[in-house]
Amino acid sequence: MLKIGDIEMKNPVVLAPMAGVCNSAFRLTVKEFGAGLVCAEMVSDKGIVLKNKKTMNMLYIDEREKPLSLQIFGGEKKTLVEAAKFVDQNTNADIIDINMGCPVPKITKCDAGAKWLLDPNKIYEMVSAVVAEVEKPVTVKMRMGWDAEHIFAVKNAQAIERAGGKAVALHGRTRVQMYEGKSNWEIIREVKQSVTIPVIGNGDVQTPQDAKRMLDETGVDGVMIGRAALGDPWMIYRTVQYLETGKLMAPPSVREKIDVCILHLDRLIALKNENIAVREMRKHAAWYLKGVRGNAGVRNAINECDTRDHLVSILNDLVIEVEEKEQRQAIVG
Repeated sequence: MLKIGDIEMKNPVVLAPMAGVCNSAFRLTVKEFGAGLVCAEMVSDKGIVLKNKKTMNMLYIDEREKPLSLQIFGGEKKTLVEAAKFVDQNTNADIIDINMGCPVPKITKCDAGAKWLLDPNKIYEMVSAVVAEVEKPVTVKMRMGWDAEHIFAVKNAQAIERAGGKAVALHGRTRVQMYEGKSNWEIIREVKQSVTIPVIGNGDVQTPQDAKRMLDETGVDGVMIGRAALGDPWMIYRTVQYLETGKLMAPPSVREKIDVCILHLDRLIALKNENIAVREMRKHAAWYLKGVRGNAGVRNAINECDTRDHLVSILNDLVIEVEEKEQRQAIVG
């Protein structure tokens, strides 16, 4: 069973902290599909220190999401520690995670995110400084290296452990790879063997079978699922069930997909205002509709939506159309 510090998870399936996606509405929806741990999208340390309104709103956590890991990023020790102390003392997060994996240039230019991967000594310095000032367990999410010539995953993980970090999540790609190419699970296995703290594997877990294979081949304590859960919280449920029973549950029907999509939309509206929520939901709706026949024209219509009722009407019309086609095919068959 996955345990981070004194926080115990019901299972080893973890939702990855995806920027621009993992707000409370999405996290709660995924949590209800059985995730052992959900991770919030990364939050700027300076935004927290300066009490930026948008940043403060990102710290909201629904009690039903717990246990939850809240991720911060930054390149300067002083502001990172100050932000971590605020999260520790003023939020109901269970775990404080430090981002060492974000490959985006605007983050790495600030000496944050994946830029840390080049210097195990800085990693130790920064993580130990945070650990010394907070009560909640501190973890790190990182990539295996900056590029093919600078893969310090083992040294970096060992630095995190020495600094008092309670777990490390490792994405088996370099910063240069971004999200392309294949995730290197062998590096994940080597890191697991090099430390005693829990290691959570991340990268190319696209099916429940992939999750089991990662656990078996690398020996990791947990498996982190990111893009495969977009528009598909059933991926989380099906993975948990497969790991626990060995049975592969059937994928959802179109009606089930649309019902959860609308639930997600309503939670997003409650979290933000309707105009912002509907615009943000456009990308999520496209993910929910992935694999549904006839979705191309519907996606174009969704991108023109500005109200909840309009979006819900389009989605429900699609369900009716798909169900009628299935009925006609059943009769012909």
